Amino acid sequence: MGGTTTIPAEPQAIALLRGGARAAVTVAVLELHLRGVVEADRTGVMRTCGPVPRASVSPLARAVHAALHRPAGIRQLPRRRPVREALGELRAEPGTAGLLRTVLPGPTFRARRALRDLRGGHPLPGPAHRSGLSVDDKLLLVALHGDRALTALAARFTREADLLGRGGATRDVPRHSSGGGADEGGLGRGAA
Repeated sequence: MGGTTTIPAEPQAIALLRGGARAAVTVAVLELHLRGVVEADRTGVMRTCGPVPRASVSPLARAVHAALHRPAGIRQLPRRRPVREALGELRAEPGTAGLLRTVLPGPTFRARRALRDLRGGHPLPGPAHRSGLSVDDKLLLVALHGDRALTALAARFTREADLLGRGGATRDVPRHSSGGGADEGGLGRGAA
């Protein structure tokens, strides 16, 4: 057995392999937040606060933005139709490449090993080196390192959006959106 396993380059696909659908959705939420088009209140309810940028946003992030036409918490988003469909498309490439198991859903041994190697090549930087990170760098780090990266790179948004662990608003929220801006960013589930 030799050779290296190539995992998808998109942060949402990496997060999907590391932590499942919720981790992928969390990276998409963070992407939207870092681009200034999603905000959260202190109850964990997220809403759009601007139009989605055309060229620079992943398909899953576009689906999350569309799903947030009705404000929601992180636990609600994967069940909303546009997000479910985008997650299905996101699973296709790693599934075809043999990186996702079909019987007991989750990453294969090859995928876990490739993620470990990728994580080793992209360690979470210390506080002194975080300020110069690009949006893409932050998304990759959160995809690879999960909650540790979320709290290090987007503490306030992570807390407000209730993105850690099993949190997230479960109640239905009223239909309204308020304006706002971006601060850091957030993401789900712990590091693998």
